[in-house]
Amino acid sequence: GQSFGAFAVRGMNLRLEGEANDYFGKGLSGGHISILPSAHRSADFAPEDNIIAGNTGLYGATSGELYVNGRVGERFAVRNSGAIAVIEGAGDHCCEYMTGGRVVVLGTTGRNFAAGMSGGLAYVWDRHHDFDYFCNMDQVEIGLVEEATARKELHELVRQHYLHTGSPLAQRMLNDWNAYIDDFIQVTPIEYKRVLHEEQMRQLQAKIANMQIVND
Repeated sequence: GQSFGAFAVRGMNLRLEGEANDYFGKGLSGGHISILPSAHRSADFAPEDNIIAGNTGLYGATSGELYVNGRVGERFAVRNSGAIAVIEGAGDHCCEYMTGGRVVVLGTTGRNFAAGMSGGLAYVWDRHHDFDYFCNMDQVEIGLVEEATARKELHELVRQHYLHTGSPLAQRMLNDWNAYIDDFIQVTPIEYKRVLHEEQMRQLQAKIANMQIVND
């Protein structure tokens, strides 16, 4: 039904084998949610090609983790401010007005991805090399996942997705990671990137100042 796992708090671990309707994980506040197909599905069922959860999932989430072994509907992670999520495809307006957290999409997205996104990061598997057409570029930059820390983070998120859902797609990726990583796109809000750069500069300046004190 509607609002599966809504407002789940830290210490709540929810696992759903089947399908979820709209507002799943709405207001997630530290809880852990896994959604995966029924174990009795047919042998030729490909989760990454099927919608398993409805619209407006993870709306206004503040923290916690969500792993969905399948595609989700429209307006996923709108106003997410701190939750981590891995899904295998999304409809229109994914990550709209997102201000924090991490979202990994192991598949295609609908239009207007990242509209108004001002914080957090998103990673999208751009297997068709057309993601720039679907991404709203007004407030974000897109590029390959090049930094070592980002590549490590992405690998760990895909690994966690496999551990929590048994995703066949995640397993294939992990087994041949070097063949997949270069097809991922990192979505970074311009303002968020500026703040990160300023913080890195402050840390560097503090480190230099400490070295000078030691040398003196």
